[in-house]
Amino acid sequence: MLRAIDHVQIAIPVGGEERARPFYRDLLGLAEVPKPAEMAKRGGAWFEAGAIKVHLGVEQDFRANTKAHVAFQVDDVADIAARARVAGYDTKSDDDLEGYERVFIYDPFGNRLEFLRPLRGSE
Repeated sequence: MLRAIDHVQIAIPVGGEERARPFYRDLLGLAEVPKPAEMAKRGGAWFEAGAIKVHLGVEQDFRANTKAHVAFQVDDVADIAARARVAGYDTKSDDDLEGYERVFIYDPFGNRLEFLRPLRGSE
């Protein structure tokens, strides 16, 4: 029986770790944690904040996920969207999901991530 999701993995291109840090660490507020030594040789980076764990894995033939995505529940959709735009990241507002305020933000590699907040009475 499934109990929880331990982490999500998002693909990045070879050598993309430095470009990823301002997005995942600074914008999203995730702390970078060391990868086990044997896994660190493969590249990538791991980020965490509480129960949220995001692993960035290097793919030789990288192709951004522009449809498949991770959805993060946040307290303030407008704030994260505004901060992303100021930092130069592409965003797309979307009000198609009834009962939620949400925005899609694209990481430095074009991966689509969703950030949403239930509206009052929808929680």
